[in-house]
Amino acid sequence: MTIKKLMDKKLLTPGPLTTSMTTKEAMLHDWGSRDQKFIDLNQSIRDSLIELIDGENNYQCVPMQGSGTFAVESMISSLTPKDAHILILINGAYGQRMKKMCTYLNRNTIEYEVAEHEPHDMKKLEEIIDANKQLTHVFAVYCETTSGILNPINDIANLVERKNLSLFIDAMSAFGALPLSSKDVTFDAVAASSNKCLEGVPGVGFILMKNEIIEKAKGNCHSLSLDLYDQWTAMEKNKQWRFTPPTHVLAAFNQAITEHKKEGGIEGRHKRYQHNCNVICEGMKEIGFEQLLPDHLQAPIIITFKQPKDPNFNFQAFYNALSDKDFLIYPGKLTVADTFRIGCIGNLNEQDMKDTLVAVKEVISDLNINVKN
Repeated sequence: MTIKKLMDKKLLTPGPLTTSMTTKEAMLHDWGSRDQKFIDLNQSIRDSLIELIDGENNYQCVPMQGSGTFAVESMISSLTPKDAHILILINGAYGQRMKKMCTYLNRNTIEYEVAEHEPHDMKKLEEIIDANKQLTHVFAVYCETTSGILNPINDIANLVERKNLSLFIDAMSAFGALPLSSKDVTFDAVAASSNKCLEGVPGVGFILMKNEIIEKAKGNCHSLSLDLYDQWTAMEKNKQWRFTPPTHVLAAFNQAITEHKKEGGIEGRHKRYQHNCNVICEGMKEIGFEQLLPDHLQAPIIITFKQPKDPNFNFQAFYNALSDKDFLIYPGKLTVADTFRIGCIGNLNEQDMKDTLVAVKEVISDLNINVKN
């Protein structure tokens, strides 16, 4: 079956992303949710995701309908007991979102917050842990797309393990492109979604957790829909979802995972994204834009640039002009500076990055923007 190949805009965002034509085509078939072919597809996805963290025999995978935020809230509400004491590491919107979830869930929390463009200091983190003996869990974000910063997840994990605490990771914008092997990084649970570095479409998230963590999770969750334990026991019993599954999204996700494997898995995906990132960073600097983060803190996911000081620069006009040329960028999310963001993930390559740079040059010329003042 073939479909007309529409000229989609290039999505230079942290997700939803530009997807391959074959991933789109995977959604053209209607699936019976109780049919064995769909049941097998669902199990294949679960097994493949466990393989990506080298978690065979030690971890379980439970998919959950909704955006990545649904998955993170499901992880927190289902896998932390009501008397948990949680330290949340915050340097952007997604750490703040976990804090808000914990407030809704009446979980006890303290926060170690730094500026959005700064990593957490490991010495300070250890001091906070040592001063709060009641702590049971630490929550961290792997790649904080507020700025594009790559947080030191290995260092955090090593410290948390040494302190005998439980580490939960929001790996939403990292999973599938940045390494997260359970052989190298000790963590109890991680949440991610279909529509980021695995290049599926939005609509399903997933949680990977140690066997012993899910086995003792009964009764933790406040919500039937988000209850990972209930979802897990149902899938273990008959391999089926409790409620209507997002069949077309899962079919596309299965195809995207197949393409991820063909590209060389995490290593291959990371190589392409890193090259895309390098092309954008170098090209934007040549044009005159200032990158927010130093290279050693920059994740190859999304790059934040400071807005030019020229009064002719207006982000919405800049955005609209790029959109007219079929490139969609992202507004800034920082409180410390006026910025905008350009993503380098999704089904995009070096030529797409170069085409983006050409479009940026044309737009700043058309809008008479001086970016070098």
